[in-house]
Amino acid sequence: MAATPSMEDYLEKIYKLIDEKGYARVADIAEGLQVHPSSVTKMIQKLDKDNYLIYERYRGLVLTTKGKKMGKRLVERHHLLESFLQVIGVQEENIYKDVEGIEHHLSWDSITCIEVLVESFRRNPERVTELLNIRSELETE
Repeated sequence: MAATPSMEDYLEKIYKLIDEKGYARVADIAEGLQVHPSSVTKMIQKLDKDNYLIYERYRGLVLTTKGKKMGKRLVERHHLLESFLQVIGVQEENIYKDVEGIEHHLSWDSITCIEVLVESFRRNPERVTELLNIRSELETE
């Protein structure tokens, strides 16, 4: 079964916590996602059933290879979309909220295309200047 947007949020958070702290506790996940610990426990059980992680009550959780791969991919998607919005001139205070709003609604094909575009801008910074100049012109019309 493909991961739902909610499952993706949990996997991304768990992956980041394990990467940063070496572990992910229910309380940390709940705090990070602003949900109740009981909701976290239910989702962890679902992720365990779908082989994204192994969960043992009172002992914690470990991401499976499948879970690590998906978590890494989701974190990379998030960073890519942040970079993309920065490059095209979105105001910094809007970026996180905007990424959270769009990341689950884009196909992996669209993500790949955005990745190519961001890389193109990185290789040709004059194109970013050109893009921002066009935006400025449109805003003053």
